[in-house]
Amino acid sequence: MSRQRDPETLPFPFTAASHWLAGVATSLLARSLNMPEPLLHVTGSLVFAQVHAIETRAARSLRPARLRRQLLAWFR
Repeated sequence: MSRQRDPETLPFPFTAASHWLAGVATSLLARSLNMPEPLLHVTGSLVFAQVHAIETRAARSLRPARLRRQLLAWFR
């Protein structure tokens, strides 16, 4: 299930090599997990979305104003 890429869309050799390397890594990971590549992409997107949501929630609780209020409350 490899995709053919147009060489004109990849102007730099490093870009072409990085796209090729990403494709090889994706194929190897999909084979090692015994799952098709599209399912691997969807699963990766889902994991990214969940991690992003968790980090956003954690960042909200670490706002400087809130931390300052908690710190002042501890020393009262």
